[in-house]
Amino acid sequence: MLLTVLGLAAAFTLGPGDATTTQATGTSLPASAQSARVAEALKSFPQGAAAPAIVVYSNKDGAPLGEAQQRLIIERSARLGALGLVPQAARPQWVDGKVATVAVVLPTGAGDGENSAAVDRVRKTASDGLAAPLQAQVTGGPAFRADIAKVFEGADGTLLFATASVVALLLLVTYRSPVLWLVPLLVVGAGDRVAGILVGVLAPHAGVEVDASAAGILSVLVFGAGTNYALLLVSRYRDELHLTDDRFTAMARAWRGTAPAVLASGTTVVLSLLTLLTAQLTGNRGLGFAGAVGILTAMLFGLVVLPAALVLPGRWLFWPLVPRTGDPVTADRGGLWARIGQGVAKRPAQVAVAGTAVLLALAAGTLALRTGLAQDDSFRKTPEAVLGQRTLAAVQPAGAAAPLTLVSSPGTRDLVADAARRVPGVASVTAGPATARYARADVVLTAAPGTDASDRAIERLRDTVAAVPGADALVGGESAEAYDTAQANARDTRVVVPLVLAIVFLVLVALLRALVAPLLLVATVITSYFAALGAGWILFRTVYDFPALDTNVALLSFLFLVALGVDYNIFLIARTREDTLAGHDTRKAVLRALASTGGVITSAGILLAAVFAVLGVLPLITLTQIGVIVGIGVLLDTLLVRTVLVPALVLLTGRRFWWPGHPETARPDKTAPQRTGTGAAAP
Repeated sequence: MLLTVLGLAAAFTLGPGDATTTQATGTSLPASAQSARVAEALKSFPQGAAAPAIVVYSNKDGAPLGEAQQRLIIERSARLGALGLVPQAARPQWVDGKVATVAVVLPTGAGDGENSAAVDRVRKTASDGLAAPLQAQVTGGPAFRADIAKVFEGADGTLLFATASVVALLLLVTYRSPVLWLVPLLVVGAGDRVAGILVGVLAPHAGVEVDASAAGILSVLVFGAGTNYALLLVSRYRDELHLTDDRFTAMARAWRGTAPAVLASGTTVVLSLLTLLTAQLTGNRGLGFAGAVGILTAMLFGLVVLPAALVLPGRWLFWPLVPRTGDPVTADRGGLWARIGQGVAKRPAQVAVAGTAVLLALAAGTLALRTGLAQDDSFRKTPEAVLGQRTLAAVQPAGAAAPLTLVSSPGTRDLVADAARRVPGVASVTAGPATARYARADVVLTAAPGTDASDRAIERLRDTVAAVPGADALVGGESAEAYDTAQANARDTRVVVPLVLAIVFLVLVALLRALVAPLLLVATVITSYFAALGAGWILFRTVYDFPALDTNVALLSFLFLVALGVDYNIFLIARTREDTLAGHDTRKAVLRALASTGGVITSAGILLAAVFAVLGVLPLITLTQIGVIVGIGVLLDTLLVRTVLVPALVLLTGRRFWWPGHPETARPDKTAPQRTGTGAAAP
């Protein structure tokens, strides 16, 4: 314990501030993506890689701009031009007499901090001293990027406070002790801090970048998984205190009984998260690395630090419900979960059919699922960049706020521009500067960025300009990056999902030494995932009014649900196998396991669901969607799949559940305490 305290003190003192290793938010594309190649080509231009922040002037009441207002806008454009890379580009463009736009060209290679500062200067200069009803709204790629970055300003602190508060409240309710809840909370909190330090130190050496969103999810994972492990250990420790007077012996037995399930569960999650290292998007790779380090840290603190913290104070830690030697253990005490198990045992076939029917009914919601959020639908609270885009879209093509960038060889620029103008969905093509190697043009689409119509137009445009002989034409820009990101997410999903399922199956095979059991358990987890996805989509359409799922929500929700959801099956079935090896038949063993783990797993599931729901405190729809889907899925796993469906399947299959193993005929573990119906233990 002393070594742990000293190690924590050194880590807190010498470690980096947090897990974030990059100022950029969102995901970065692989170098092979066409928009990434365009960004690289733009570096050869005098102004480098750049995009316009578009200042949109209009009257709030929709009235035409007056002469005095026009003169003010002309005067203000000179000041705005001085803030950009190309001052001469900041000439007012008058649209329909009601709107004026001023383009301020900003670098796109800067970090989020520099970009946000530049956009803030543009916004302050544009709106300084304007008399109502004249307003200035700044939109365009740099403005959207700045508004997304603002979502994550202070996000780590907000998420940490909200997560810790939820965990503290639920632990207090679960343990009904004024003292006990503090121990796992402090241990898990220390583990979260250490995990952040480790990620910040190790990520650069691993060649991954961890952005603010991944750092926020890291805390959610550590608190969720770490508290689950704590609930499991404390429950087992309490049972063992009923069987022996020596608290150190009780903890040793509890640790031996808990560690295999925690290690199997944690290993499953870690390996599943590491599959994201095969992803193309740097954001996915960073999240996978950070999450894996976080779960490993949670396991370490749950199996090393927490036992010492629990055993040192003695039994009074559980006050006022102090466990006394000779009282019955949870499995022999009866109660709600024992009665539920008896009810399932009476009609296991009907229960299995009914449980499966409920999951399939919820999964039917995925039949109407839509993916791909438009750029202006990504926020729960509408930022200025979206408001400016909507003002501009009322008088110009919807894609004017985020024009595409078309690069080609200088000798074919006219041919490429003519070909681009003939593409359906293209509103205009404006020639730009050229170098000895590249010519640039800006392409405005009729559709808003991120919509299906915009994506189809990008596909047609790329196919058309690629067919121009010798042009080597490429299409990039903000909208093209969003399209390429969606394609990369689709590819990552195709690669990661089979890997995760294979890992979960192999870990279960190794833990249970069976084939039938892992197949059934994986099938229940997959079904509950689709049920959560369907239920989440129904909720998003009827309550939140979200138009679609973001492109990476399905993959990340699958990863968290399958990896974390299988935990509860592991906790239940590992305990079932333990009781089977101790001499109980499979039927009695699963009912005892349900009775002994029902309360703790339900508490763990509710807590984990609440922790993921905390992601909804951020005004970014993507994180809200992940939190809601994972929360629903965890509740389904906890209250339906693990409570009734899995026990029903075990009761239906009986000894065949363990095929090709035969734990019922195995020799009982003579080192484990043998529990009788009264809770006595054999020495």
